[in-house]
Amino acid sequence: MNRNRKKAVEYKVEDRVLLSTKNLMWQMRNKKTKKLTKKFVGLYKIKKIISENVVGLELLVSIKIHPMVNVSRIILYQKQVEGQKKTLSPLVEIEKEKEYIAEKDT
Repeated sequence: MNRNRKKAVEYKVEDRVLLSTKNLMWQMRNKKTKKLTKKFVGLYKIKKIISENVVGLELLVSIKIHPMVNVSRIILYQKQVEGQKKTLSPLVEIEKEKEYIAEKDT
């Protein structure tokens, strides 16, 4: 028995998931460099559970992949915690161009 193994996530119909872009060529089509692309895209709904390893997703028409994907290519979407705020850095204007100041977290 492998004690380091994580517990498998049990997906349900109507769960919202993000799809990995690791092997998706349609995502990389207009990108010049692979390292600047997102690791996960979309917010897709699980339409059908095929087995514990395969789920059927409700995908957009523009995504030209089979809707049945392995669970290793998806992660469960987690909503933002209530009360959590996203704060932007203060806006600075340099030569009539707006820029943000990045601060280092300590």
